[in-house]
Amino acid sequence: MSSAERPFTLRSVAVAAFLPTLLFSIGEGSIIPLLPLVAHDLGASLAIAGVIAAMVMVGELIGDIPSGWVVSRIGERNAMISASVLTVVAVLVCIAAPNPLVLGIGVFVIGLATAVFALARHAFMTSYVPLAYRARALSTLGGIFRAGWFVGPFLSAGIIQLTGGVQGVFWLFIVCSAGAGILLLFLTDPEKTFGPAQLAAAPDGSMHHAGAELASEESVGLFHSLWLHRSVLARLGTAAGLVGAMRASRVVLLPLWAVSIGLDAPAIALIIGIAGGLDFALFYASGQIMDRFGRIWTALPSMIGLASGFLVLAFTHNLPDNASWFIGVALFLALANGVGSGLLMTLGADLAPRPNPAQFLGAWRFTGDAGSAAAPLLVAGLTAVASLSVASGVVGVLGLVGAVLLARYIPRYAPHRRGPQQSAIQ
Repeated sequence: MSSAERPFTLRSVAVAAFLPTLLFSIGEGSIIPLLPLVAHDLGASLAIAGVIAAMVMVGELIGDIPSGWVVSRIGERNAMISASVLTVVAVLVCIAAPNPLVLGIGVFVIGLATAVFALARHAFMTSYVPLAYRARALSTLGGIFRAGWFVGPFLSAGIIQLTGGVQGVFWLFIVCSAGAGILLLFLTDPEKTFGPAQLAAAPDGSMHHAGAELASEESVGLFHSLWLHRSVLARLGTAAGLVGAMRASRVVLLPLWAVSIGLDAPAIALIIGIAGGLDFALFYASGQIMDRFGRIWTALPSMIGLASGFLVLAFTHNLPDNASWFIGVALFLALANGVGSGLLMTLGADLAPRPNPAQFLGAWRFTGDAGSAAAPLLVAGLTAVASLSVASGVVGVLGLVGAVLLARYIPRYAPHRRGPQQSAIQ
């Protein structure tokens, strides 16, 4: 049986597609929950610490624009290696940062590198994975990122206990990023290994490399694509942006909350790590549910759960047992987030026009990342003018709005049963 005819299994892409991603995400997951504490130690206020933590998401949003061009020009593996090298440089800037401004610049560059890294993996999985396995495969990819957020904080807690500071955690990120780059250098290029499986038929009958087309076109005419698909993006795309906002708010708001109630770095890392374990544990179940019953059966529980968690958290800051409430809500938010693992990538793949999906996927990713970038800045702004509790409450209300949009527009634009050549937006 030729490689083009072999049956697909997730195991066949595990090492090439998932292992470098796991290493990169472990490094990222080890330090990002501690960024508000690092910024606070450099003299930043709670609101400014939130802005610095948000620079990861802002960097990813800006990085979405050129990342497709980069991947299409130098290939997936080279793009990921370059992203790993750029991450090492950015983390060195963070280590040497004398003030919050320089720290924020370093964190922003980490976001840029993450955008390139994530697109390279998404392009490969979108082009190679058969439709019947799509949600499970993309949920697994999302689960790999979640695995990093599970393992990383535990490693951080151990390093902080051993060294007495957070500098060692930055060096862990460097080791993980460099390790991902070195691993990619020695692994067989996925495009060479799985190239035959990535070939797809063009409308004229010729064959093309779907992954290369995806990466190339995602950054070509992005704003034209936003206008061309404005109907679905204004509706379901807005819901996707709010999903991204909930997830990003969780990443930024929970560490800020921990700092504000007086928890130390090892405690923050340990709590975030345990929550990451719950989040990670549900990724495959999420894909199974979406493939069998439909996307809405994970979308609504996830969004309502995230909204409810933030609303409850908003009323616990000044309670005598606020640390216990924080732990409980953090674990609940992790469960809610885990239920929706892979949701946005799966919806984007469902909605994209089959003959030419790349431009729509670029616009779709941009809308989701726009929510991810805007929400932490909103949290920081509300914290500055009001309080962290008000910020948490507003985020919860936005989550309920997102749940309403998902309930209304998923059945309209992304019903479960759809032929392989159809698209909701054609």
